[in-house]
Amino acid sequence: MCGIAGILNKKEGREVSSGTIKWMLSAIKHRGPDEFGVYKNDQVALAHARLSIIDLSGGQQPMSNEDGTVWITFNGEIFNYIELRRDLLHKGHAFSTHSDTEVIIHLYEEYGEGCLDQLNGQFAFAIWDGNRKKLFLARDRAGIRPLFYAGNHDRFYFASEIKAIFATGEIEREVEPAAINQIFTLWCTVPPATAFKEVYELPPAHYLTLQNGNVLIRKYWDIDFSPEIEGVSFEEAKERLRYLLTDATMLQLRADVPVGAYLSGGLDSSVTTALIRQLNQSPLMTFSVAFEDKDYDESEYQREMARALGVQHHEVRCKYSDIGDNFPEVIWHTEKPVLRTAPAPLFLLSKLVRENGLKVVLTGEGADEVLGGYDIFKETKIRQFCARYPDSRRRPLLLKKLYPYLPAFQTQSGAYKEAFFSGGGSDISDPLFSHRPRWKSTSMTRLFFSEELINAAGKESAEGSLLGAMCSGFSEWPPVARAQYLETKNLLPGYILSSQGDRVAMAHSIEGRFPFLDHRVMEFCARLPLHYKIKGLNEKYILKECMKDLLPKLIVKRSKQPYLAPDSKSFFSNGATPDYVEELLSDECIRKYGYFKPEAVRHLINKCRKGVVIGFKDNMAVVGILSLQLTHRLFIEKFESEMSLRDSNMNIINRRANGTGRHQGKD
Repeated sequence: MCGIAGILNKKEGREVSSGTIKWMLSAIKHRGPDEFGVYKNDQVALAHARLSIIDLSGGQQPMSNEDGTVWITFNGEIFNYIELRRDLLHKGHAFSTHSDTEVIIHLYEEYGEGCLDQLNGQFAFAIWDGNRKKLFLARDRAGIRPLFYAGNHDRFYFASEIKAIFATGEIEREVEPAAINQIFTLWCTVPPATAFKEVYELPPAHYLTLQNGNVLIRKYWDIDFSPEIEGVSFEEAKERLRYLLTDATMLQLRADVPVGAYLSGGLDSSVTTALIRQLNQSPLMTFSVAFEDKDYDESEYQREMARALGVQHHEVRCKYSDIGDNFPEVIWHTEKPVLRTAPAPLFLLSKLVRENGLKVVLTGEGADEVLGGYDIFKETKIRQFCARYPDSRRRPLLLKKLYPYLPAFQTQSGAYKEAFFSGGGSDISDPLFSHRPRWKSTSMTRLFFSEELINAAGKESAEGSLLGAMCSGFSEWPPVARAQYLETKNLLPGYILSSQGDRVAMAHSIEGRFPFLDHRVMEFCARLPLHYKIKGLNEKYILKECMKDLLPKLIVKRSKQPYLAPDSKSFFSNGATPDYVEELLSDECIRKYGYFKPEAVRHLINKCRKGVVIGFKDNMAVVGILSLQLTHRLFIEKFESEMSLRDSNMNIINRRANGTGRHQGKD
């Protein structure tokens, strides 16, 4: 996994300076500390920070075709590159490396933008086609790897992280109020919006071309939850799912460096790790987060799974202060406010992996979305039942089955639960029926917004922006299918794979791989009958049934418990509050930045100090307010000083074509 960046001149006669491109690379050095390369002509500059995983000696970038007319800078992995390379050789293409990067170049020469249809992988890349004077950017189907862009009258910029675009000094840095409104409702922005004005995210499964000053953005893939597969028995579906997951895991083990695995103690990472053991008996290292706070700790299950598989297991034990102390660095990498502290322990986990000498880990993300693992899917089923049978005596009993891992919720009265879930409405035809209660609860955090922020955010609701990004036909799907699509298209790329995924893993140069997000697995699971995925209220039923021979009963029988971390306690435990928290949440700083009401924030912080913060709303508000204050501090107020603190020493290689593919020369 790597970092990419680049600049396209819209006007002739203004070549990109070496200093500008160096600052861009410096901002994303953590993504690829093994090697740094630049290709530059009078129109375009492509930059690359390499984390070498495949073809360690021959995969240097930016890379060109034989005559130097097509250049690429590429972040990611193409897992089926061996098969694609074989096909391209049959078609007469000549290769000078054994890397997956060169496969993309020749595939582009053969199929143009249609090359994307053949890629099985996780990627973000930019191709400069010198013959056509065209820039071609693309991002993987699930949105595993990030790609941002911005522009002004003279230039177009792109990079793996926003900070590389800001590092040019040529783009204004300003928080986007409408995006903040989206985050404080949906937990993430709706692409192409980012937390910053005039900086955009290329949506997952999309590509962008820029030619003759014209920018075109097109979708090349989508997931379809609408038609259930007909005529496939449960036994046949089990067999097919196991084959696909095994094949996806086998492909994702392709690497020229050792590969490890995350082990959370849940079903999905246990399945992934068990499949690795089945495919490869070489020594395997696994890694987990354990918590000092027993409410969040799953180490019993993690160790049970590690013992069963005979792996070399490592864990990082997380205290409240570990989260509080590392939170500013986490926000530097997420590049946007977050409403939970959950990215912070994963930031520490990737550090542990790096300290043990690995660069790659396989994990279980994606299973909950496509196989019906989250409680919101069960909640949707129950709310459907309640809407259809408003007088049923089963309503309280069914509601009681939701969120068993939340003690505060379980102690609430039946009347409270009825009112909470009724807040989402009973109109099943509402396209956003499934998520209304969650978003209503989350949006209570906006009560802390200042009048200035409310006015600047505009009138379009976050829900309205998201609905506008849904695929055609979405509104006609059954409620649970719509819920799965919303999770897969919104929260998965916008938060799970970014703030909890790529950004905190790549902070320590660790590449995550996700067999459940192989597009063949996603497409197959999406079309399974719902009762194969959720039997009654038993989540991921087919996955448990097809993999139970590989797992301890303790793991298979265990109810789903989502990954959670302590929130407000991480900043206000035992009277010890980090200095930066005191400063950023002071009346003076709240007024200075202008996003929140000082009185309301002061009241909330006093509750935190007294330890009387209860429930998700208060906890989300504390984390959201603090992280937006940090976002402003790090990216608006003190960006230059933050950049100056980072190690910028790099030996940058200038790449030039020499008729055989590449030529190297030191800058």
